[in-house]
Amino acid sequence: MADKVKYELEFPIQASPNMLYQYISSASSLTEWFADDVNSRGKIFSFFWDGSEEQAELISSKNNQFVKFKWLENEDNSFFEIRIVVDELTKDASLIITDFSDEDEVDESKMLWESQIADLKQVLGSS
Repeated sequence: MADKVKYELEFPIQASPNMLYQYISSASSLTEWFADDVNSRGKIFSFFWDGSEEQAELISSKNNQFVKFKWLENEDNSFFEIRIVVDELTKDASLIITDFSDEDEVDESKMLWESQIADLKQVLGSS
């Protein structure tokens, strides 16, 4: 099995870190932009897309800063992390996405994130 490729994306978002954290950490808020449906039981989150289910464990998080999930069916050490970064001068917030993908699927994965973040901005009423 080929190693997955790590990549990072940055999305400026006009919203407070507190509000952003709610949208990246709670199952009900993730349902609004990340997946068709999301359930959580403790640290295990079930994500549903087009009738298929994938489970991930919330392996670490820090209030108003980041969440880090590991897909349960992945044998490797890949994870995805959504980090909130605030520019000290402008106070503008950005989401930094760190994710892994098969080498031939990186562009597709990035496009998926771009689509999901566009949905998140719409939910937040951010441009």
